[in-house]
Amino acid sequence: MNVGDIFNSIFLGPIINLLVLLYQGLLALRLPGTLGFSIIILTVIIRVLVWPFTSSQLKSAKKMADLKPHLDELKSKHKDDKKALAAAQMTLYREHGVNPAGGCLPALIQVPIFIGLYQAITNILPGSGGNIAYVNSLLYFPQLKLPSTLDPSFLGLNLGFKPSEFTTHGILLLLVPVITAILTFVQSKMAMPKLLHHYKKESAKETKEKEGLEESMSQVQSQMVYMMPLMIGYFAFSFPIGLAIYWNTYTILGIIQQYRISGWGALEGLWKINLIRY
Repeated sequence: MNVGDIFNSIFLGPIINLLVLLYQGLLALRLPGTLGFSIIILTVIIRVLVWPFTSSQLKSAKKMADLKPHLDELKSKHKDDKKALAAAQMTLYREHGVNPAGGCLPALIQVPIFIGLYQAITNILPGSGGNIAYVNSLLYFPQLKLPSTLDPSFLGLNLGFKPSEFTTHGILLLLVPVITAILTFVQSKMAMPKLLHHYKKESAKETKEKEGLEESMSQVQSQMVYMMPLMIGYFAFSFPIGLAIYWNTYTILGIIQQYRISGWGALEGLWKINLIRY
């Protein structure tokens, strides 16, 4: 058994069976937009299943962000002694109950699930190179087998259409990548720590340290917070709408989870700046 077979058995197969089971169940209820609602419900189920792992990852990231000023201070204090710096950092981590690698394992666990979810939707979705025969080959029960074509309509949209085809199917399709990019930006911005405030009582050294921290945060924001939404928006522009439905559902739930753990993050600073301006 190769890696592909193992992946199909553990991840792709179960996800496809769940998606088809949802589709057949909603179809039996004669619910309009069956395929779209099946994708949304499946995405919610998967997101709930990985919720504890994501929470662990977000909490670890928040703790590390909170310790950033202390870590910078240690680096300045032990800049000529790497051994002493490493020991001081480990002591700081123990005192605050932080595991520097705590966010890695949860992220790694989510990757194959995320890929399986993406492949399941891609294979069942019209217009995305879908392969219904392949989907049927992975089903556990013959009663679940799908017809060769599925109804792609969902809330007035054809899930198989691509926003890049807006000249043929209507300019309103361009709203899909725009909404996708905005949601991705919101989540990315929330993941960034708040900008640090300066107070009159701060010493010149403290002010300089905070300015250095804010500069490094600004560099990260320019790379992640702005480039990622543009990239995801382009994908949403190029791929069928059904994939954007899945991505946006996943992102909205991610925003909710991010808010519950660490609030609005740097996004709060963004609208405060706008309020000051106007």
